[in-house]
Amino acid sequence: MKKTLIIIGILALVMIIGVFGYYNKLITANEAVDGQWAQVESQYQRRFDLIPNLVESVKGVMGQEKEVFGMIAEARTKYAGATTVNEKATAAGEVESALARLLVVMENYPQLKSADTVQTLMAQLEGTENRISVERGRYNDQVRGYNTMTKRFPGNIMASIFGFNERNYFESATGADVAPTVNF
Repeated sequence: MKKTLIIIGILALVMIIGVFGYYNKLITANEAVDGQWAQVESQYQRRFDLIPNLVESVKGVMGQEKEVFGMIAEARTKYAGATTVNEKATAAGEVESALARLLVVMENYPQLKSADTVQTLMAQLEGTENRISVERGRYNDQVRGYNTMTKRFPGNIMASIFGFNERNYFESATGADVAPTVNF
């Protein structure tokens, strides 16, 4: 009888330790996803810091392209007001679309491409876009690991008990695969 109680006590202790261990894994994975999203946002901030300088440099040469500048400003405002990852991802897609239009416009102005300021800003923006792409990939990797953990048995039970829900991947904005066209 005493051996049975000891065995039951040991099994209960092992189960409790397992629950706490899995809970800590879920916390760690959730924090990794949040941390990686912060990296994505850090690169977005770098982009948003560069955009006004690029826009001002380009504005001086092509004042008639106010529509593109308005789109960029509106997309940046939407991003600033976004509160969820999905809203921020959608707003970031709008920024990318507006930037793509600006780049198409700039292709039609050879005097812009030769301006040192514009060239420097474009190089910095290109580097930032590459960093954003890398950070988004890392974010999606973290989300995949977290989601796998919350969907596999026994993690799915633990996740539902402790309120850990599936996280969304970063996905491209609708129409991002189509190059923008600008008509003069």
